[in-house]
Amino acid sequence: MRPDLDGFARALGRRLPGSVAREQRVADLTTYRVGGPISVVARVVDDAGLLAVADELRRTPVPMLVFGRGSNLLVADRGFPGLGIVLAGTFEDLEIDATAGVARAGGAVPLPVLARRAAAAGLGGLEFLVGIPGSVGGAVRMNAGGHGRETREVLVQASVFDLRDGAEARALVRDTAGLDLSYRHSNVGPTEVVTRAELRGRADDPAACAARVDEIVRWRREHQPGGANAGSVFRNPPGDSAGRLIDAAGLKGFAVGGAVVSEKHANFFQAGPDASAGDIYTLIREVRERVAAATGVCLEPELQMVGFDPNAERDGGQST
Repeated sequence: MRPDLDGFARALGRRLPGSVAREQRVADLTTYRVGGPISVVARVVDDAGLLAVADELRRTPVPMLVFGRGSNLLVADRGFPGLGIVLAGTFEDLEIDATAGVARAGGAVPLPVLARRAAAAGLGGLEFLVGIPGSVGGAVRMNAGGHGRETREVLVQASVFDLRDGAEARALVRDTAGLDLSYRHSNVGPTEVVTRAELRGRADDPAACAARVDEIVRWRREHQPGGANAGSVFRNPPGDSAGRLIDAAGLKGFAVGGAVVSEKHANFFQAGPDASAGDIYTLIREVRERVAAATGVCLEPELQMVGFDPNAERDGGQST
């Protein structure tokens, strides 16, 4: 039976006035800038708002999807028939204490903002986060990494709110062991929201921190493409890199419809102005199949893909 999304939206709208939207374009919420509408989107600004969402989900269970910066997410052109949750307000709070060597950040804080503000305050060790276009919550959920470092190396603990708990829901604190962090993995579930995190750094000269941030930004601009993409599409297999394998299979520049494998970094797939989510999804499947045929390695997607039919031979687009 289909969930009563109209009734759910009305009920949630009464509890979160002005913060609930209908049929919002997922293209406005993700870095790929493609995909169909989200049936209901709630902009939640504090713990009380999350509690209201949890209570309404208990009354009317509907599918849900938590959005960070949308930098690791691809939603199908048919959209998502459920609830999208976007954190804002108090979840964007950021406190830097260089003397104590810690940063306390809301789950919605963009990682580049965290890195730059930490550097300006003289808190070193978090500079690598400037190269990850996600949020603090997304970094915890995926154990995001870059430039040879991972979130688990700097994370002290995170507060995680489970929306399945209804009116009894509250944020519980987990340390890195409790989060079961490994390469691009945590045990944060699909109904859980990372609301806040504490990260460790070290007191350092602000100018030295800023210089390291600038070097990472320079490197990224030189080696990674801009435009509409979601960063690395595939996880690196043990002892190798997905980008090298895709390049070795001769797939740089390979395209499906408006989606293309970047000439600058083969593990980045770019969406042109006419691309659809189906183009990107089909490109991912084609590249995976061709790399497996050429190298014997079956690449595993790092990108979260929602709403696609894995049994369909194609989900749109023509390969070139």
